[in-house]
Amino acid sequence: MSEEIKGKVEWFKDYQFIGRVESDSCSVILGEGGISPMKLLLLSVAGCTAYDVVMILKKMREPVDGLEVKISGERREEHPKIYSRVHLHYVIRGNVREEKAKRAIELSQDKYCSASAHIKLSGAELTYSYEIIPGE
Repeated sequence: MSEEIKGKVEWFKDYQFIGRVESDSCSVILGEGGISPMKLLLLSVAGCTAYDVVMILKKMREPVDGLEVKISGERREEHPKIYSRVHLHYVIRGNVREEKAKRAIELSQDKYCSASAHIKLSGAELTYSYEIIPGE
């Protein structure tokens, strides 16, 4: 069964809007003085895949101590100014085996991360790289 998500964006003042999702207790300010919707989209992709990778590595019983996902995107010049390229760089901390780290990232990108799938479906080139910083 599909899940229905409900939310709203409400004009606050000037060029500021407050966005909320019904089932969540947090809000986000969009526009001037807040984050732009397109930047929020990038953070959504990074957050989606970060969640996947940590969950997968834990299921693999890999000793992951930390994860940072750096993301960058290039947008088209013409309207709509969608992303044409997105790059993710994963910084994995812990004594994680490289083949397991690579597999977790591949699973996220090829199967689980819905936000990445949206970027790819828009025609954007999505690439990634990773590094592992061993623990002590």
